[in-house]
Amino acid sequence: MILGVGAGLALGLGAAMPVMAETELSVYLGWQTLPHSRIEGDLPNGGGAYDELVGWEGKPFTMPPYYGARATWWQSDTLGFGVEYTHTKAYMPDDVKSRLGFSRMEFSDGHNVATLNVMKRWPEKYGKVTPYVGGGLGVAFPHVDAVHGSGSRTYGFQVTGPAARLMAGASMPINDRYSVFGEYQFTYSQNEGTFDGGGTFKTDIKTNALNVGISFNF
Repeated sequence: MILGVGAGLALGLGAAMPVMAETELSVYLGWQTLPHSRIEGDLPNGGGAYDELVGWEGKPFTMPPYYGARATWWQSDTLGFGVEYTHTKAYMPDDVKSRLGFSRMEFSDGHNVATLNVMKRWPEKYGKVTPYVGGGLGVAFPHVDAVHGSGSRTYGFQVTGPAARLMAGASMPINDRYSVFGEYQFTYSQNEGTFDGGGTFKTDIKTNALNVGISFNF
């Protein structure tokens, strides 16, 4: 489902743009962590208001893993526009879950972020290595998976708010069509959602990731 959303965004953007000199399709895996952030709202079924500092856990190599994909339409040797989807993840630690009465509280399938990007690169600046930077604005649509002691069970996708990303990395060609790349990527999103049983949550999710991937150019 999620890959279908990403593919649909890419096809839609591609149809709306003129033919470019180069199209680049990229996929990546990586190591993702999350800094602390506050979560607040009302607990399900009249459980009252809450406000907690959460040390979110990323678990990037636990199934389903952290991954991402993007399509970039390069309008020149240095400037491109594109679309990107990242399957980040966020798990509430056990001590906070216990205080709030949850047995599960996570965005594990995942904390999904889709953005429209602007990309800048410097080809042939360092021989075969091409540095690049990029950024984008879009939306977060996490899969909320929460079980509360009051009997509330929340399980499904929610569009929770705006999102942004920044990245910096470098790529190196394998041959005329394929290249490999490594990058640092930061994402930020504002999230407001609901629990079954009338509860709510509000939290900012930030991720830091080191990605490695492969690109196909045509």
